[in-house]
Amino acid sequence: EVQLVESGGGLVQPGGSLRLSCAASGFTFSAYHMGWFRQAPGKEREGVASIYTLGDRTLYTDAVKGRFTISRDNAKSTVYLQMNHLRPEDTAMYYCAAGWAYGLKDTYYRKWGQGTQVTVSS
Repeated sequence: EVQLVESGGGLVQPGGSLRLSCAASGFTFSAYHMGWFRQAPGKEREGVASIYTLGDRTLYTDAVKGRFTISRDNAKSTVYLQMNHLRPEDTAMYYCAAGWAYGLKDTYYRKWGQGTQVTVSS
């Protein structure tokens, strides 16, 4: 059974940090590009970051460049999203996804997790 399980979300004050993790199972993790997406209430889902199969290429949406870092550990079948200098506008449900194409379009991805909530508020 294919599974992507996110963890690490929570409530954090503006300026704080969180590290999201996504543990994969049931497929060959190292063969897939991985992405992080988010969706805030009333808004469309947006791509946040993407990482190549070997982890040697990364891509970020402009809103998080310089603050978020995506990484992966293929030995552990896990992808991470380190989020620093968080802002209230980062509040959303965050999802990890696995796909055959590299990029920030959600149509590139075929396997999705259930999401973890991130709330940035004082």
